Amino acid sequence: MSHMKNVTPWFVYMVRCSDASLYSGVTTNVERRFKEHTESKKGSKYVRAKIPLRVVYTEPCASRSEAQIREAQLKKMKKEEKEALVKSQETRKKSKKTIV
Repeated sequence: MSHMKNVTPWFVYMVRCSDASLYSGVTTNVERRFKEHTESKKGSKYVRAKIPLRVVYTEPCASRSEAQIREAQLKKMKKEEKEALVKSQETRKKSKKTIV
C-alpha cells in the first residue's frame, strides 16, 4: 500500500480593492476564495469593507506553511514593492500571450 501524500496546491494571492489597496491571503483555490470575498460572509472583514475588484497576483507554493510564510513576507512589503510584483506578473502574462 502506498503512503504517498495527497498534495494540495496552495497559493498566496493579492486582491485589488476599490480604494486601490492590496489584500494578501492564502488558499488552495483562488477563484473560489475570491468569490467568498465578494459573495459570502466567508470573506475577510477588511475585503468586505474595501470592496474587492479583482485578483491581481497569484503565486503557487508547495504547502500551506510555505504559503503563509510568503503571505507574511508580502504583508511586510511596502506598497511600492507589492505593486512591482503585480506589474511583473502582468508583464509575464502579456508576454506569454504574444508568444503564442
